[in-house]
Amino acid sequence: MSDKPSVLFVCVHNAGRSQMAAAWLTHLAGDRVEVRSAGSAPADQVNPAVVEAMKEVGIDISAEIPKVLTVEAVQASDVCVTMGCGDTCPVFPGKRYLDWDLEDPAGQGVEAVRPIRDEIKARIEGLIAEIAREPKA
Repeated sequence: MSDKPSVLFVCVHNAGRSQMAAAWLTHLAGDRVEVRSAGSAPADQVNPAVVEAMKEVGIDISAEIPKVLTVEAVQASDVCVTMGCGDTCPVFPGKRYLDWDLEDPAGQGVEAVRPIRDEIKARIEGLIAEIAREPKA
């Protein structure tokens, strides 16, 4: 068992919001948090506009591949953040569940993805403050 918190981000296609959230958490928290993402109906690839929007802030997610949501991923996570996937995420006692109401970037250009990216970053910063302690000097 790891002593660091683990977070699972879930959206329908695991091609936009959950990929951005996982990338932001990995980028901002480093190895202080275990990060997973998945989708209830994963797409074939990450949304190219999402890849481009993240590249603009220095985060490369071009190699990421959408993954299917599994019961094991939920069980292995302390916090499960859903983003528009409805009731498809299994619920287990003792887990913390957050539902972030975020616009879906599917089918939108990079201009429309930027504010979603920035909103996710702000929420990630708040989540880090709650769950990830700074390393002691």
